[in-house]
Amino acid sequence: MKNKIKVERAEKDVTQQQLADAVGVSRQTIVAIEKGKFLPSTPLAIKIARFFDKPVESIFILEDED
Repeated sequence: MKNKIKVERAEKDVTQQQLADAVGVSRQTIVAIEKGKFLPSTPLAIKIARFFDKPVESIFILEDED
């Protein structure tokens, strides 16, 4: 699964720490999600999408091999 968190953060001028604080996780969790090394839970994915005021599907992209 790919994601656009880094792009969304850049557009909104938000640090990894600011996003992490807003959604209630560690900065390391955000780093791992951005790098595709960790898949967020459904509630966390929804919180991240709400933070950016976007649908989940525009932040997280399910690929054919997923």
